[in-house]
Parts: sequence; C-alpha cells; structure tokens
Amino acid sequence: MRWALRFCSRRSQWTQRSFLVTASIKDTSFPNQLTQILGTRQSQTCLARSFVSSVRFYSQVRIHTEGLEEKEPLPSPLADPPLPKSRQKTSAFCKNLERCASPSDVLDLTVQYAVTVRQISPCLNHMWSTCKRMSDEQQRYEMQLMFEHPAFDKLLQKAMKVVGQMPNEDVTYSLLSMVKLGVPQSSRVVQTFLRACQEKMNDMDEKSLSILAACLEHMESCPNVIALKEGMRLVVEAHLPRIKKVVALQTMMRMLGRDAPLPLRQKLQRKALSMSDQFSIPNTQHMISTMATMGFSSKPLLDVCSKKIIENLHAVPFNRLYAVLYSCRDLRYRNLDLLTGTSDYVASIPDLWTNKQVLLFLSLFESLAFCPTALMEVYTEKVITSPEALTLKDLLCILKVYSSLNYDLKHHRQQFLDSVTKALDSYLPKMSGFKLLRSVYYLCQLGHFPSAPLEQLLQSSTMEQFNNTPTAFLPKQERMFQMVDLCLRLDHSPLPRPLTIPPSVLGNPIPCSTPVNPWLSQCLQSILADQADTKLEEMVMVENFYFIDGVITKPLPNQTHVPEASTCEEELSPAESSQRIAVICPSYSGFCYGTSNPRGQLAVKIRHLKLLGYDPVLVSQHELHSVSEEKRMEFLRGQIFPEHHRPETQPEVEQLCS
Repeated sequence: MRWALRFCSRRSQWTQRSFLVTASIKDTSFPNQLTQILGTRQSQTCLARSFVSSVRFYSQVRIHTEGLEEKEPLPSPLADPPLPKSRQKTSAFCKNLERCASPSDVLDLTVQYAVTVRQISPCLNHMWSTCKRMSDEQQRYEMQLMFEHPAFDKLLQKAMKVVGQMPNEDVTYSLLSMVKLGVPQSSRVVQTFLRACQEKMNDMDEKSLSILAACLEHMESCPNVIALKEGMRLVVEAHLPRIKKVVALQTMMRMLGRDAPLPLRQKLQRKALSMSDQFSIPNTQHMISTMATMGFSSKPLLDVCSKKIIENLHAVPFNRLYAVLYSCRDLRYRNLDLLTGTSDYVASIPDLWTNKQVLLFLSLFESLAFCPTALMEVYTEKVITSPEALTLKDLLCILKVYSSLNYDLKHHRQQFLDSVTKALDSYLPKMSGFKLLRSVYYLCQLGHFPSAPLEQLLQSSTMEQFNNTPTAFLPKQERMFQMVDLCLRLDHSPLPRPLTIPPSVLGNPIPCSTPVNPWLSQCLQSILADQADTKLEEMVMVENFYFIDGVITKPLPNQTHVPEASTCEEELSPAESSQRIAVICPSYSGFCYGTSNPRGQLAVKIRHLKLLGYDPVLVSQHELHSVSEEKRMEFLRGQIFPEHHRPETQPEVEQLCS
C-alpha cells in the first residue's frame, strides 16, 4: 500500500509537469523577470499548493518543519570521501552532467545519484550555464520548470547542510549561481551562504574573492550583504599587493563601487597602473567601464587604456567600442586621439556598420561635444543617396547631431537638407506635437525653413497639444519656441507666407541673471581707457534672448567721433558711421571639443548677432585663464583694434584660445 501511494504521488507531480510542458508560455502566471520568481509571498503561496516542502528555502520566517523532512534521509556528507580531481572528471556523474541541456536535466540527474559535497557547486553552475545560453522566453519557461521540480528543494536543502564543509571556491560559485538562477535573496539558503562567506572570507584566495565580488555587485542591500561588502573592503585592501590577475582586480573594483573611500581608490589606481603592461584589449575596455561604475576618473589610467585601444581599434567589436565611449562620457573624459581615431576607423569601413550603429556613434559623439568630421562626411553622402531608408527616429537623431555640432556641409548642404526634409515630410501626418517642434527647432538651427513642417506646427490642432505639457518640460518647450521665433524673424526665411509663433507658447522673456566677468570687465576698461571716441556697455541683452558680456561702439577708421545714443531700433541697425563689437565670453562647452568651432546655440547666436549688425568676438574664459594678463590684454586689443595691433603676436594668443 505504501509503495502504491508513493507511486501515485510521484505520478501526479510529473503529470502536472508534463502538462506545463505542453502548455503555452503565455498561459503561465509567472512574472517576466527571472529575479521575481518566488520573490513575493503570493508566488510562494501558489507554489506551496503543489510543493509544500519548497517553501522552507524561500523564506526567512521561522516555520514548522515537522512532517516536511524527507522520508529517506540523505547520506551523511561525512560519508562522502573527497574525490581527486582527475577521478571526478572521469566519473559517470560528471560525464552525464556535461550532457545535461537544461536545469531540469541536471535535477533529474541528482535524483539518480547521491550528490556529494563536491558535486553541489558543479550542479548549480551547470544549471546556470545552460540557462544563460537560452532565449529570454525559453529561459523563463525553464526557470518555471526548475522551481517546480521536487529535486530542486532537496538540492538546496543539502547545500545548506554541507555549506560549512564546502571549499571556499565552491561556496562562492554556488552563491553566484543561486543568485543568477533567481533564488530570492531573502531566502534562507542564500542568507546561509552569505553568512558562510563571512566566516570563510579571511581564508579566501584571489579567485574566491573575485567570484564573491561578482556576486555582491548584483545583490540588494541587506544586513549580511552590507557586512560582506565592509569586510571585502578590508580584505581587498590587505590583499591588494598579492593580486596578480587583472580580471580579479577589476571585479573587486566593481564590487567596491562608488562607496570606496578615496585612499582605497588611489591604492587601486596605483595597483592597476603597475599591472598595465598585462592589459589585454578586453582588459582595457573593461577597465574603462569599471572606472565608470566606480565613478572614479583616473586620467593616467584612462590615458593608458585609451592608447592601447587606439593601437588596436580594428580588433574592437562595436558593442565594446560603444561601451568604451559611453563610459568616457560618464567619466567626462575626452581623449582627442581616441575620438578622432574612432571616427576615422568607422568612416574607413562604412559597409561594416549598420545604419543604427552609425547613428549610435554619432549621437554619442554629439553628447561628448566632439565633431567626427570623417564619419559625418561619409554619412552625409549616405543620407543624400537613400533618404527613404530613414525612420522618424533616425531623422530626429540626424537633425540633432548636425545642428548641435554645427557641421560644415560645404557643397552638399542643399542636397542634404532637401533629402532630410523630403523624408521628414512623409512622417508629418503621424508626428506628435513635441517631435514636430524638435524637428523644426533643429532645422531652424541649421538655417533651413521648410514650409510644410512649419505650417503644420503652427496649426491650431497642433498648438493645442502644447497646453498639456508637464510643468517639468515647460521651460525647455518655451526655449525651443523662442529660438524658432527668433529664426523666423531674423533669418528672413523665404516662406510662401509670413509665419509667426503665438505669444502664448513663448513664455516670459529670460531675465539677465549672468554676473559680470570681473577679469574681462577689467581688461576691456583698461583697453578703452585711452580711447575717447569709444563707448563700452556691459551686460547687454539683445532681443530678450541673447546675452552679451560687453558691447563696444567705436567709429569706423574714416570717422572721428561716435554718434550720440540712438533709439532701440537704431541700436539694432547701427549707423554706417559706427561699428559695434559684441564681446562674448562663452563656456568651454560652447565649442566642439578640440577646436574653436562654435556649436549649437552659440553658433546660432553668432549668426544672429551678425545679422543684427554686430561683429562678434569670442573670448574663451577657460583657455584665457591659463595665460598671463598681458597676453589677455594683447589678444583683446588685437580683436577690438586690429588696425593698431602687432601681427607677430597674434598667432601665439589665438592658439591659446582655440
């Protein structure tokens, strides 16, 4: 009777599993995220209906275990003699384990064999290694079968019992595999292994510490994790001189993360630099992303990694090269040789990259304020050749990059703008109001005014969409409308009929809150002190939009005096007898990196000031701070009074400002 009941019980469990195999994955109630499997009390309750014993390992709450113990106790772990590695590799268990293709196959194998202490970690490792090679949908389904398998509970139960006898490497590998497999972090088995790691940490070697660091990097904060991380900092600092592998060092650095104190970061930097001759190409890429994870920008270390990547660009695949540039952006690190080399390399083999990959590169370069001239030249021809292949997302990216970097299209300008406009017109019926505003804003920055997008933007049905803009996005929206309004008024665009922006979306004029630059003000006043016919105005606001640090009005060379103050309209259109010089002190970010080429709104500002009758003079505050006051004065005097300036001193100062 006992055997009959046991057979029926097993048959009912495996019948349920067999039904799940044939069921559609869409009909399952399991969450999409693997880490959420059994992560809530509700999920645990559902599984308890079929496999009550499995609840014991997915809760930290004390529960009654009577009646849940196995009827046939597992063999004592002390009865398992340690197997030599050579014998273990050739054992039947290991051979069968290598043939397992899913977590359920591994669990089926543990039913056939009495798993030893040394075999628990290989089982868990193989379960994860088979799972991570699957597609997302298949992975979710196999995880579901794994948690429903009765042998999974028994494997975790034995792991808890023998964790104190497991080698350090097996303990850390088992913990990492359980976390990757989605065993809840709050479960008893995971917490037991975390406590075991605390006890064994002082005896762990470099490899075990590296595995533990990789595990802790992806775990949420809890008392045991926090204690382990604090202990890891002390152990890593003590073991730092003995670390010999670059990968182990990088794994520990990632685990320490942004909380690592500055003295420890400096020690890690010195250790990494001492091992730099061991860096392989993957090591250099991983080191840059590791520093981004830590939020630690070490220029000497970044320079070493960048140099090795530049020398081996042809050996770096797209994903890793993109990750390197992305990390450089997060670290605010820009290496002109790396950026130029990447641009030239991508442009040299255009057929190797997809359109999406090229646009990702261009967008990343734009966020770094770097103009990849070689790549943009190649891509311009591609846009002109096949504009119909561009999606709306592609077009918005292209317009943003080309307008922000102020790229000189040269003789391709009209062809490029016509091609982009033609492609954009095909998407007008399905564009939202904000995407349409972005498109028009970028086109206006480029000095291009196609009538179809502008007319659709100013339709009453489109303008109504901007009444519901969230407060957080309202300043940006008003700024964009103000720029479009300025361009329509000042650029004299050849439109079929005049178009104006409704005042309701323009917002209030921007108040002039920028303080006077003290050293620039002092230099200008000193230069003009002996110029009786010259007038200086500081902190001038033009068109309620453009701020000018100083406006110098002086007579033309054939004039002897400056006209008296005139009306506002005359100020915008100065008399032919005088010249107005607009001295602008932009931030370093207003220029394309490594050049004196203004970009974005600064480029539009210069264009509009010229249309208003000003002669703009750019004075880079960042660069001129590094030169003496005498050289600053000499440079400004040469820009304001070129007819009295000594030409032999000009190149030296201009080079400092570029």
